Amino acid sequence: MYRDTSSLYLTLALGLAGLNAAAAATTASGQLIANNTPRFIARAKNLGPANPAGTMDVAIWLNLHNRGAMDTLASELYDRASSHYHDWLKPADIVSRFAPTAQEVRTIAEFLSSHNLPVVEVGPFNFYVRARGTLADVQKAFHVQINTFELNGKTYRANTSDPYVEGAAAALTSSVAGLDNLEYRHALTTPGVPNRNSESGDSSAVTDAASNLFFTSNCFTGVKTVTYKTNGSYPIASFKGNTYNGTENPFGCGYTPAEIRTAYNLTPLYEEGYDGTGQTIVLIDWCGSPTIRSDANAFSARFGLPPLTSSNFHIINNYSGPPCAAPDAQINTEVEWAHAIAPGANIDLVLAREPDQTELNNAELYAISKGLGNVISGSYIYPEIDFDNAGITEASLVTEIAALEGISANFPSGDFGDYTLNDPDLNPPTVAVPADSPYATAVGGVTLALKSNNTIAWQSGWGNNETGLTYLDGGQLVIVDPPFNSFLQGSGGGPSAIFAKPSFQSNLPGTQRLLPDISWLADPFTGAVIAITEPGIFPSPVWEVRGGTGLATSMFSALCAIAVEEAHGPIGQVAQLLYSMPATSITDVLPVSSSTNVTGSIQENPTVTNTFTAAQLAAPLENTTKFYSALWVDPLISYTSNVLTFGTDSGLTITPGWDDVTGLGTPNAKNFADWLSDLFDY
Repeated sequence: MYRDTSSLYLTLALGLAGLNAAAAATTASGQLIANNTPRFIARAKNLGPANPAGTMDVAIWLNLHNRGAMDTLASELYDRASSHYHDWLKPADIVSRFAPTAQEVRTIAEFLSSHNLPVVEVGPFNFYVRARGTLADVQKAFHVQINTFELNGKTYRANTSDPYVEGAAAALTSSVAGLDNLEYRHALTTPGVPNRNSESGDSSAVTDAASNLFFTSNCFTGVKTVTYKTNGSYPIASFKGNTYNGTENPFGCGYTPAEIRTAYNLTPLYEEGYDGTGQTIVLIDWCGSPTIRSDANAFSARFGLPPLTSSNFHIINNYSGPPCAAPDAQINTEVEWAHAIAPGANIDLVLAREPDQTELNNAELYAISKGLGNVISGSYIYPEIDFDNAGITEASLVTEIAALEGISANFPSGDFGDYTLNDPDLNPPTVAVPADSPYATAVGGVTLALKSNNTIAWQSGWGNNETGLTYLDGGQLVIVDPPFNSFLQGSGGGPSAIFAKPSFQSNLPGTQRLLPDISWLADPFTGAVIAITEPGIFPSPVWEVRGGTGLATSMFSALCAIAVEEAHGPIGQVAQLLYSMPATSITDVLPVSSSTNVTGSIQENPTVTNTFTAAQLAAPLENTTKFYSALWVDPLISYTSNVLTFGTDSGLTITPGWDDVTGLGTPNAKNFADWLSDLFDY
């Protein structure tokens, strides 16, 4: 399937033939479009003017009608005291009450065409008009200079000042998108060396997913002592403590659907007949994964899930152009785990052409305008501090439309803590777009350890540090003295710099929107098994372990679909409801500690021995006082050993109650869905 272009053709047919006359009627008056310059240029290296002959797309977003009334209604729909409570709008209501008119679209199209920028698309609800032309023509049309910049080893283009729009189009313009080409990234992570098992493409070859022929759910295997010598002499290193994943299983740690279902109390829902049947989970992504159907069906066959067919799984290419050539692990993770949690639900995978703001906003708007499903799930992130405010506002507008229609739109809180340790030049700390919207539900991440019966042994907020102890150099063992520490990855969170605190967070500190709202499994070291076809690796598919707050978001979105099924109707933005849920519906995630965290020593010579405490081997701890650390002897790289730390994060702190790592905690699925069902009672 391809993008529905009926609105484009309808709008263009209403008057583009008169472009030349209309262009002549424009005046020199206009307006500056404020806050429309990406902030990353302040910290990036300016490489000078971009190629003026290059081709680019640019989109003008139009002002909505009755915006104040729309924002008020978005609040009243979730206010039990309001006569509008849960009186969800239909797409036709959005068009009739708030959307730009065909005449306004025509005015914008005339402006673009008069500047040699022919229109290529009108967005759903007439929200934006996109055109294509040379960079030189774009610069001239909007009175901007577009340069190239280097940021974190990548090259981007961006305008160096706010755009200016002339004539009748000026008063209609909300923002101009596409002047920069920053791209969202996936909220997907792997263990340090991706755990991979290519033992079989035949789902019957291994019948016991917990056996030593597959990933184990026993991620932590007791206390161990390891000793290392170099060439039989000094230095001599010795470390003792908890062990991550042991050495008895060469494939590593990773959870299967049955294990996650038990851990988060999903099984009673299935026993009552609630599995998402009759609902559609809309997954928003880009490009595609060409083997996703066959991979997902190998996953389903292994774990006893129903197959994905043309009846319950649809790929909607919301763009024209060639499909992606390589499998995409994020898409596999989203599809397979949304299906694992809500096996009765339909899945619509809506694909944008590429991961820029306009493309992904359009994909989400398409799903909303077509009423594809009551749950929308995105697995993409970008630091709020780098985008322009106008673009962030437009992304939030799209999610607000979802909230008006009773659609739950869920996005990951990010995989890099507050971003400062992964990007030291980034200051102040920041959160992720689009989860920062007060109309989205922001999903953070946790580390998960299971008991032998697959109930939860402990959870911590997801935050991994790694301390290198030894490595091989030319076949020779090297002891790292002193051990080297670094932050790897962890759940994002904290205050938005753009959006004020919404009413549903009124009991939380500060004045700004706080992330996340809720969390689920995200730590790749205690991650989820996926099936994926990897080029050059046979047999196919291979089995890997993945994590990230994109995984958590996909699972949470699937639970939302089950809740909608049980409620017999839309439940809207779930973040609005979480903060009034009883404690039995959400499990608070508390700091975790261990009396057997890793300690050690390095004897440099017969008379000098340096000792290291658990805290020294777990650094950087920042605000963390409780953590769980474990030895990890990498099974793929002999003699390479590390200390992994769980429950540490970049500038964020796990506390009782809401915190900026896990939000309110993780869902107790049965109680969570039951409470929502009782609340709505359609």
